[in-house]
Amino acid sequence: MAIKIALFNNKGGVSKTTTCFNVGWMLAERGHRVVMVDADPQCNLTGMVLDLSGEDALEEFYKQQPGRNLKEALEPAFKSRPVPLKAVDCIPVPERDGLFLVPGHVALAEDETSLGIAQQLSESLQGLRNLPGSFSHLFDLTAEAYNADFVLIDLSPGLGAVNQNLVATSDAFIVPCSPDVFSVMAVDSLSRVIPRWIDWARRASQLEVLANADYPFRAPDIKFLGLVVQRFRLRGGKPTKAFAAYFEKLGSAINGALVPALKKNGLMLPDEVYESAGMTDYLLSEISDFNTLIAISQQQRKPVFTLTQEDIGRSGKLWSTQQASIATFRQTFEELADRILLLAAATAR
Repeated sequence: MAIKIALFNNKGGVSKTTTCFNVGWMLAERGHRVVMVDADPQCNLTGMVLDLSGEDALEEFYKQQPGRNLKEALEPAFKSRPVPLKAVDCIPVPERDGLFLVPGHVALAEDETSLGIAQQLSESLQGLRNLPGSFSHLFDLTAEAYNADFVLIDLSPGLGAVNQNLVATSDAFIVPCSPDVFSVMAVDSLSRVIPRWIDWARRASQLEVLANADYPFRAPDIKFLGLVVQRFRLRGGKPTKAFAAYFEKLGSAINGALVPALKKNGLMLPDEVYESAGMTDYLLSEISDFNTLIAISQQQRKPVFTLTQEDIGRSGKLWSTQQASIATFRQTFEELADRILLLAAATAR
């Protein structure tokens, strides 16, 4: 069965989507089959795969490709239709065999209220019993249809019912963040929020009405893989002084608040697993700013580490400089993929 990995931080602007896309591509490049799920109503991941440059391009996609998005795929559950959920007809990612996308929908947030009511474990739950388990069931069906090894779930920032459900029903989670005061605060917040979500999921899984639903809600079994710190500048090959200070503060928040809270709730892998991956302060990777490469990457709809001289449109010394950066980012994402594979294998034991 595919391993479901959620990329989550309640702070926005930390490159969750870029990380999801680049990691998914690298895993597929390594021979794994990967389904990426755009669970953010902003649909940025969808925009990294589909050409949405035209006016109303996303709405046109919904009209021309009905059902090929997360919200519509869930409608049998959320609209109580007398048909079962079925695997999403994914979008194959151009130029990368083995990588597929479940497009997002700008109106996914409309389902937040229904799901929230269902997850309150109230008397109204009987009529909404299929909702809490529907996301995970849909992802499992889709992963099976595509023989996927991984399902990467790109979540929106925020602490709503959809994110609560998708984190609690994943097998593992990664926290993308930046070396700044807001990410330090977010890591501290996650040390309280995630254990609370998992506690809810454990109680919910014991309810007979959910256990006997068409899409059963199962007891959570999720592990923390680590943080990916990005969006910082280098000087002399190291983070600048201002960013370096926040790396230290992030380390304090991770080791002083997040990890103890996750360990207490059984959400960590054994320490020796992180050590075997060569991780310090539970950092999966440190990824400096892409600078001008990110705009080209988005325009070409391919990862930074796959950009070519033709994509860049430069020659001579300018291309040599860019080529060196591209090679560095390739090595970074190769190491990140290696660590994810090692840690993910430990979650599956």
